[in-house]
Amino acid sequence: MAELTYREAVAEAIAQEMERDENVVFLGEDIGKAGGVFKATVGLFDKFGPERVRDTPIAEQAILGAAMGAAMTGLRPVAEIMFSDFFAVCWDIVANQIAKTRYMTDGQVTMPLVIRTANGGGVRFGAQHSQAVENWAMMIPGLKVIAPSSPADVKGLLAASIRDEDPVIFFEQKSLYAEKGEVPDGEHIEELGTAKVVRPGDDAVIYALAAMVPRAVKAAERLQAEDGINVSVVDVRSLVPLDTQTIFDEFRKSGRAFTVEENPRLCGWGAEISSLITEECFWDMDLPVTRITTPHIPLPASDNLEDAALPSVDRIYNTVREGLD
Repeated sequence: MAELTYREAVAEAIAQEMERDENVVFLGEDIGKAGGVFKATVGLFDKFGPERVRDTPIAEQAILGAAMGAAMTGLRPVAEIMFSDFFAVCWDIVANQIAKTRYMTDGQVTMPLVIRTANGGGVRFGAQHSQAVENWAMMIPGLKVIAPSSPADVKGLLAASIRDEDPVIFFEQKSLYAEKGEVPDGEHIEELGTAKVVRPGDDAVIYALAAMVPRAVKAAERLQAEDGINVSVVDVRSLVPLDTQTIFDEFRKSGRAFTVEENPRLCGWGAEISSLITEECFWDMDLPVTRITTPHIPLPASDNLEDAALPSVDRIYNTVREGLD
């Protein structure tokens, strides 16, 4: 096992798959010699050269149009959209073209395309560079949607996404890039569509994603230490496909659940999980599912206001403690 940062795991996964398959190519703004604006692709240009690691103009529609064409004609492109907010510039290509091509050709044309993007807040980039937009992607049929919380999952899930025959939106939470963790040496693959129980417990369950996972774990540890409340934490990891089996199994242990979402409250992924639990586990419910979210506001650039908007360890702790009283 090696200790890598979240950003180093990104480059490790792409290098692993480029070494394995010469059809894997990588394109995006400043991903080559500069190593990416978040330094998540350092070394790839030197190792694989300008034919397979291609810097592009500042043109999201061009990046994804080229990547789509490459995927349709036999390559396995990895495309980077620098900030997830910029999907708004190229959403027609994502939602109406990339997501639908395999369906509309009855499977004759596959779309083995990964779109990586830096997502979410926590680094004071303001309303136009800090949105968490997983809910934009998960509502489009034909896309797979992944959001890892740890370096090991970055490597394993990104590699699996590159091997997949369907288009995958791969959300990298930008405030996690410097976080370190143990990552398996050599080839490492995680199965898409699987959640992970990262902390066991039987008094309640917290479902979290990306940067909210370590916050949920810290809140759960505090609940155990200060209140004797033993809460499990499930890292959802994959929104599409969604691992309903793990979600339901953990819920049925206690009948009490909380979701921690960086998305704005309206139409967040936790609402879908809450709905599924209500439909499938109604007779196991002791309490309604409680959602802990960002308010339905543009994310502020001010340190204090951004911290107040995003779910914090304190807010998770207080909400769960009060909800279980």
